[in-house]
Amino acid sequence: MEIGLYFGSFNPVHHGHLIIANHIVQYTTLDQVWFVVSPQNPLKPAAGLLNEYHRLFLIRAAIDGEKQLRASDIEFKLPRPSYTTDTLAYLKEKYPQHHFSMIMGSDSYQNLPRWKNYEHLIKNTAFYIYTRAGFENIPNYPQAQAHILEAPLLQISATHIRNILKEGKSIRYLVPDVVKEEIERNRYYL
Repeated sequence: MEIGLYFGSFNPVHHGHLIIANHIVQYTTLDQVWFVVSPQNPLKPAAGLLNEYHRLFLIRAAIDGEKQLRASDIEFKLPRPSYTTDTLAYLKEKYPQHHFSMIMGSDSYQNLPRWKNYEHLIKNTAFYIYTRAGFENIPNYPQAQAHILEAPLLQISATHIRNILKEGKSIRYLVPDVVKEEIERNRYYL
């Protein structure tokens, strides 16, 4: 099976994430997209990061019933901080029947040289890249298998959602209703 790995904090998951994942699974040869919840991105601060199990639950609630989308807690079991190269090696060993590719925005793709063992990733992993505003210049890394996608993008950020919540305003229409209800019930991000 062809699996696209969509790594992220998903703090919280929102419609922008879901639209990208759905577009990729509909318009590429990938059979499934796995949302890989990162407990802690080594390139981002941990401040304001909701517990990883809560973030995983929100994704599972958001994609409930979607056969081609899956939430993964694989990085919860690995040493921290989580490095993509280590996660991919683990997944390839655990699921040898699957072929894994990575899904990322053009901003993250531009930052690959800052990643652990990025040369190995570029040589051994296919990338599905969606263009993000302000990051239209996509690097041409030698030996990279890069598929550039024109996915529909919403200018929504998890940071913006967290700020709205702190201001006591509604996040309706930014996240699925089930995610909104869970965040409000548990008073996340306040």
